[in-house]
Amino acid sequence: MIVRDYNEAVNSRRRIDSDGWHSVRLLLKDDGMGFSFHITTIHEGAELEMQYANHLESVYCISGEGDIEDCATGEIHQIRPGVIYALDKHDRHILRARKEMQMACVFNPPVTGREVHDETGAYPLEAEPV
Repeated sequence: MIVRDYNEAVNSRRRIDSDGWHSVRLLLKDDGMGFSFHITTIHEGAELEMQYANHLESVYCISGEGDIEDCATGEIHQIRPGVIYALDKHDRHILRARKEMQMACVFNPPVTGREVHDETGAYPLEAEPV
């Protein structure tokens, strides 16, 4: 059994800070679950263009407000508490936060813990473990 406390993890190497966001990685590849689980905060006013070429991701909005734009179609979806989106086709997207958003994120394959977005908006397939 794995038990972790977000309130402890937020002040550890499990927290990653980057432009427009920070993420607390609660489950990682080394945990052997087959996915990773993160609580990610998107800072108010952030506009992040991303495409996870190496991972599939699902995201559930816990708090805040924003939108996600599908770069292939131009379609924009509102993000608010209770909304989930899944990037099931490695979708290039733009995530915008009107109010700071706290998101629960699941990645498959799991990340190792130190990943940040590269110049294409993706995470590398493998990074240095936490």
